[in-house]
Amino acid sequence: MNAATPSNFGILLQQFFLERLIQQRHASTRTIESYRDSFRRLLSFAERRLRKRPTALVLEDLTAAFVLEFLEHLEKERHNSIRSRNARLAAIRSFMHYVALKEPGALALTQSVLAIPMKRFERPLIGFLSREHIQAILEAPDSTTWSGQRDRVMLATLYNTGARISELIGMRVADLSFEAGPAIHIRGKGRKDRQVPLWPRTARQLKRWLRQYPRAPDQPLFANRSGDALTRIGVTPQTRRAQRRSSTSPAG
Repeated sequence: MNAATPSNFGILLQQFFLERLIQQRHASTRTIESYRDSFRRLLSFAERRLRKRPTALVLEDLTAAFVLEFLEHLEKERHNSIRSRNARLAAIRSFMHYVALKEPGALALTQSVLAIPMKRFERPLIGFLSREHIQAILEAPDSTTWSGQRDRVMLATLYNTGARISELIGMRVADLSFEAGPAIHIRGKGRKDRQVPLWPRTARQLKRWLRQYPRAPDQPLFANRSGDALTRIGVTPQTRRAQRRSSTSPAG
């Protein structure tokens, strides 16, 4: 490989996002954001560890030894879980696969990084909740407040559809259909869309919610007080709060 220049790493990284992820793989917005955050952390670590600004980095800086140091930093200093550590490594490995195709002269470097294994971790057994406990969770939000009414409908939709949180917050008003049979269109991870039937009770709750707080078809089905879509950070505390409240109820 010819002597590297600071620009070759930057150009390859830009092409990886624009060409590989967006044009070739049609990666979802969530995947692109996850990869972006992984490289933000990597560049920040490189600036401290190598004393190089991102614009001065060259491909040869991303050795297997350096990547291993970065992963160790994530676990020990940032206290990332093994799952998060593996997600960061997956982003780096995907980039290295791309580099191997674009820069054959860098095969030795890419192979050494690609040889770094994912870490194994124990997957906890998934438990289950009784019907009474589920009902207590669904009824935990305060129905006398706007946010409590929203959370009740949101939890009912989550329970009915089995959607991921990322899918739930991505739902739009236009995704609902009440005509032939109540259903909702879910945009799944990896562009795996699906149509999920709604139970009559869930459909009634959603109809009532939209009558009380009507919104345009392209607006979020579950929004914050500003009308913007909820975030994962915004939804998680609400679901945990409902679970805690349900545990103190007679049904819990």
